[in-house]
Amino acid sequence: MIGTQPTGALSGVVITAVAHEGLKVLVDGKPARLAIVDDAGQVVTASPLVAREAEAVALNSYRNFLQAKGHLRVMSQPLVDAQDSQPHNL
Repeated sequence: MIGTQPTGALSGVVITAVAHEGLKVLVDGKPARLAIVDDAGQVVTASPLVAREAEAVALNSYRNFLQAKGHLRVMSQPLVDAQDSQPHNL
């Protein structure tokens, strides 16, 4: 985990990250976005929120590592409507 992690495994795909910009994706030099795809191949959601959520989970996991709590699993939580307590699909 310490040190530079290997990248470049996705042909034609470049994922960038800057602390003040978040995750960005290029496919063959053109802007793209991250998506959540289920086991059946259906796109569950594809929006800028996916990149923000992925970045938040990765950062929180790394921060746990720095605090010697790296064994803890970091999960995103579905948004819940206070009125009906049901998760929202974005």
